[in-house]
Amino acid sequence: MPIFHPRLTIIDTEETKRYAGLSRKADFSVELLTEACTQAQLLAIPRGVWQVYAYDQDMHTIMAAEPFVLTADNVIRHLSGAVEVAVMAVTIGIPLEQEVSNLFSQNKYTAGLLLDAAGTTAVEAACDAVCNIIAQHAGRSGLTAGRRFSPGYGGWPIDVQPEILSLAAGATIDLSVTDTKMLVPRKSVTAVIGLYPYHQTLSLPHQQEIACDKCGQPGCHARKETTET
Repeated sequence: MPIFHPRLTIIDTEETKRYAGLSRKADFSVELLTEACTQAQLLAIPRGVWQVYAYDQDMHTIMAAEPFVLTADNVIRHLSGAVEVAVMAVTIGIPLEQEVSNLFSQNKYTAGLLLDAAGTTAVEAACDAVCNIIAQHAGRSGLTAGRRFSPGYGGWPIDVQPEILSLAAGATIDLSVTDTKMLVPRKSVTAVIGLYPYHQTLSLPHQQEIACDKCGQPGCHARKETTET
């Protein structure tokens, strides 16, 4: 599968505020926020790659050359009904995080915090673009793509990161993983996406986004606020 280069036409300021841990009502400089988003757009080098594999849902196995067995209940449930699985890797490269480090080294903590958050917004937007392309490819085969599910979230242990990165061919976009299972560059994402026969997708629960109040990820600054109805 060729490398895909998503275009980031805008970095959403509201999402950046959320990733920075700022409430919507926070008294914060709009100029600094806008500047961080503009800088992120200039520094980001978004790239994505993915591979598609047959999926044995009875054995919970991604049928690669070296089959990979899923053991986490949440991701198994997420892929229920899938006949194929797309394994993706996305990054915005290293220049942005280098600039974040430079800002912190100059004691420009606010600018560094906002640029880091804008980088998270950027990689999420790049992931959405890659997911849209995967969905288009799946549609040509009569399949529908579900939502992405990443190691480290929703109860899926981060320990599988090396295997998922390998299945996605992440090395082709210069991605690697540390001994502590963190991706390098840091502003990167791996995920699996279930591909489903169209007639099965109308009532499958995996089509719903995992709500923040259902996720066990501790200390998440990007947790969305819930509103009472």
